[in-house]
Amino acid sequence: MNAFRHPELDSLDRQLIAALQLNARESVASLARTLGVARTTVLSRIQRLEKQGVIHGYTVQLAAPFHEQGLQAYAGIIVKPKLGNQVLRQLSQIPEVESAATVSGEFDLMIWLRARSTEELDLLLDTIGALEGVVRTHSAIVLARKFDRRHQR
Repeated sequence: MNAFRHPELDSLDRQLIAALQLNARESVASLARTLGVARTTVLSRIQRLEKQGVIHGYTVQLAAPFHEQGLQAYAGIIVKPKLGNQVLRQLSQIPEVESAATVSGEFDLMIWLRARSTEELDLLLDTIGALEGVVRTHSAIVLARKFDRRHQR
């Protein structure tokens, strides 16, 4: 039996999630009007989705001029066999590492970094390269973001 089971989401759940993704600060009354249901229905759905872990949290999205300050880079990481979880734990403690994913292909992990300068990025890559379990890194600085669907809402 699978230890984690995905909760079933109906059409109203999906519409509610989409509305919250557009504006997580939308009032319950406004959400209810938009979805054509009672306020209490929206409240109970949100509480259930939070309890089930479907909604993990709420966040602030900064406008591009603030969000994209400094350098952004991708780094591919090759990890020693059986040390992937250890490397991920270490990476999660580095604030400049904004996200990490396991990937197929040449690298074992792909991370998204943010640094204030090339000097800071250089030190950051040295720190990551020195982590126990890291064999090699390969980085690429982002020159310009052409579009980002996460910020088009």
